Amino acid sequence: MKQILWVVILLAIAACASEDEPVPAQPDDATMRTVSGGEIIGLTTAAGAHAWRGLPFAAAPQGDLRWRAPRPPAAWDGRRDATRFAERCMQMTNGLNVSEGIDPGLYIGSEDCLYLDIYAPPDAQSKKLPVMVWVHGGSNVWGRASSYDGSNLALNEGVIIVPVQYRLGPLGWFAQEWVRDSADVGEDAAANFALLDLIASLKWVRENIAAFGGDPENITVFGESAGGHNVAALMASPLAAGSFDRAIIQSGSFDSVALADAEMGESGDNPSKVIVERLGATSAADLRAVSAEDLLIAYGKDEYDRLALPTVIQDGVTLPLYPLREAFGTNGAFNAVPIITGTNRDEMKFFHIASPELTKKIFGIFLVPRDKDYYDAVSDYLSRIWRIRSVDQPAAMMAAAGHDEVYAYRFDWDEGGRFLFTDLGRLLGAGHAVEIPFVFNRFKLLGPLDKTLFKKNTLKTRQELADRMGSYWAEFARGGDPSGGGDGLLIWPQWQKNGGSLMRFDSANDGGVEVLRDVYTVERLVSELKMDQRLDDEERCAIVEAAGVWLPALAGDMAREIGCALAAQ
Repeated sequence: MKQILWVVILLAIAACASEDEPVPAQPDDATMRTVSGGEIIGLTTAAGAHAWRGLPFAAAPQGDLRWRAPRPPAAWDGRRDATRFAERCMQMTNGLNVSEGIDPGLYIGSEDCLYLDIYAPPDAQSKKLPVMVWVHGGSNVWGRASSYDGSNLALNEGVIIVPVQYRLGPLGWFAQEWVRDSADVGEDAAANFALLDLIASLKWVRENIAAFGGDPENITVFGESAGGHNVAALMASPLAAGSFDRAIIQSGSFDSVALADAEMGESGDNPSKVIVERLGATSAADLRAVSAEDLLIAYGKDEYDRLALPTVIQDGVTLPLYPLREAFGTNGAFNAVPIITGTNRDEMKFFHIASPELTKKIFGIFLVPRDKDYYDAVSDYLSRIWRIRSVDQPAAMMAAAGHDEVYAYRFDWDEGGRFLFTDLGRLLGAGHAVEIPFVFNRFKLLGPLDKTLFKKNTLKTRQELADRMGSYWAEFARGGDPSGGGDGLLIWPQWQKNGGSLMRFDSANDGGVEVLRDVYTVERLVSELKMDQRLDDEERCAIVEAAGVWLPALAGDMAREIGCALAAQ
């Protein structure tokens, strides 16, 4: 995510693309509602949905409330204007902010950021519609709720969409002894303050969503990338029990970091320790007294000095002290609500597209693969490892533990357009995050680059796929079965103990929506890697080395099997 699309967005600017102009927000009397804090008024979006922006679900976690569990928000006098988005949580910008006219490497946002937005059909107030709470991605260090307009999904499917914000970076994930010892209440001793934020947002939704036409007894939490990772953590959190009724994990993770490693580290360069040293702090009070910007600067002084901050920590408060993944293999150890988990076929192409080792620029502008076969192969194998660890393994574990309501998918749409020498169908393919515009039925993802990614000649089949995916997601939110009551929906089978089934999502141009009866394992991946005729031995070992960057133990096993002496050492 860090530098990933800087070059690509420059490409789009060179193509003279532009984003749609924003529609000015005007209060609409039809959106007046009363919630626990007081009366509010929202707006009608350009698509025709009712929307309320910047609703506080917790007090600002700043000053003495920094690194504490969220406290209830204060009530307000009079009618609150809910037509403007809240400020995003404190974060460092990257190349994806260029489409906003914001340079990378800046520190923006506010600690006063625990707000949510709501999108609903205009006739929702008299109904009890399914509620879908969206957790944004961004490596748990970046992102905002306002990037996700839920109007189309709400209108098309008759659901309530609630994007939420949560603390990011070292403000949201911080394992530190002084902070823990200064706890006023038990939850203050956590390390996953962002998870506490999400739990607080779900509590607020339970208590208030009926005013917007939502059913407080039917809440689905769904998220992508880091958001999906956080949804998995909510499923394993005892504090989140009963706060949601279904879960969807899009390209998420089931991994976690031990508390000792997050707090002390093994090499002496643990981020929490480094931050404390850089700030010259000697107490929790010192840490709470520094500005948020100084804290982020200490976390990453420049683009070459970015600390690898642990997130989803086994803190013994929000999560058990054992690994997150292990919870899903034990009956009673996780919140066993119906779940969908899936990945995109080409996840890693999103991260490889601007890698100077894998791509080059023609005329200094147009990105192309250095070696097409190797680019496809390294992306393919690393994407399949992602699938194994986020779909096949946890689905099998849950099924073996007696949890039947598990559904899996793979997203395959790869019809991105091309601009002269740059072919996004190949470079990005069905990459990370590409499914989001289809779920939300709103083809906006990469700012100016969207006009190249989503060409007019694919509009019809894209729209058909978006309609189908939205129907599955909404049907799941309605009753826990993604194909339960949908008109004309292909039956989406549950993952079985004796073999997995995935729903494959693609356009009619490439086979459409179909069921794949398929289980992928590390053993199968290694076997295929050994025999892959696109690769020589050096390239095979390079792929194993690349896997070792984020999964060293797995890469070591692969290296021994394939015979990569360097990677195995």
